[in-house]
Amino acid sequence: MGLVTPPQRLPLDEVIVGDCIAAMNALPAGSVDCVFADPPYNLQLGEGSLLRPDQSRVDAVDDAWDQFASFEAYDAFTREWLAACRRVMKPNATLWVIGSYHNIFRVGSALQDLGFWILNDIVWRKANPMPNFRGKRFTNAHETLIWASRSAESKGYTFHYEALKGGNEDLQMRSDWFIPLCTGDERLKGADGQKVHPTQKPEALLARTLLSATNPGDVVLDPFFGTGTTGAVARRLGRRFIGIERETVYAEAARARIASVEPLSQAALLVAPTKRAEPRVPFLSVIEAGHVRAGETLTDQRGRFSALVRPDGTLMAGPATGSIHKIGALVQGLPACNGWDFWHAERKGQRVVIDTFRADMRARMSAAG
Repeated sequence: MGLVTPPQRLPLDEVIVGDCIAAMNALPAGSVDCVFADPPYNLQLGEGSLLRPDQSRVDAVDDAWDQFASFEAYDAFTREWLAACRRVMKPNATLWVIGSYHNIFRVGSALQDLGFWILNDIVWRKANPMPNFRGKRFTNAHETLIWASRSAESKGYTFHYEALKGGNEDLQMRSDWFIPLCTGDERLKGADGQKVHPTQKPEALLARTLLSATNPGDVVLDPFFGTGTTGAVARRLGRRFIGIERETVYAEAARARIASVEPLSQAALLVAPTKRAEPRVPFLSVIEAGHVRAGETLTDQRGRFSALVRPDGTLMAGPATGSIHKIGALVQGLPACNGWDFWHAERKGQRVVIDTFRADMRARMSAAG
């Protein structure tokens, strides 16, 4: 009998110090639910030090980890770490990668070449961007995030559409996010008062990505962990994380930061069910339950249009009969209509939208279940 290879251990809620590609290649294949990557931007600052009008030096990114010999070297590095990410992603996992105009177009091309499927590009509009002191270009007031699934065949990826809409005044969440830079108490500083990391991302940015595309308990991988923003937000939101960081000083700062985070309660982290996941309640069932009566007249909210309820669950408007949706569209002269939100029944002198009755039936079904 041959030897059985022991399963690879998944280092949950740990910060691995080392090369991200080697570390990812040591992880089990198909083991993470989401990747958030903030790779080196390869800023190519060839103009010397950046100076303010008063000749003071701008604290720009000039660290060794952001230095590449050429665009070809950067592209090769990008393809290698993206391939390593793709191997460890579950079939329906998604990847987020953030960058600036210096690198994001090259990263996007590599993503597509490797088989990823781009779902969105998100524009992070900075509420307080750094000015362009030279006055020779527009102020760089945004960065770009690419959100991608593992492949075009990955249809079951997580996206909390309704939850995002509910937190956005019941409007669809747009692909431009207005979020301030990391400042104040959130910005990690060393004993000398200087920033620990030059490109620390705001927790609000990570929170929105994780809330939109992960569930509590999901494993989030960050191959460029820095000072641990992904880990801190994951811990607070009840997600698991795996962080990889090659710089020891950043890894130590990340561990201390994450240890101080207090996770939210389970009640606060409950994911609201999507409408698609709710029990299907046809209009006929609403009639059979006695919420709406056959022979009753329904109207729109303002009483401009009306239709007669038939015992088979259809509506009649003049000579036309059909579903609540079809007749709602017909009377308005529109191609489509959500009849649940359009039609109202009169109750105690008030017009009540019929979706109220469906919601009541769903609540009773859930309680019974």
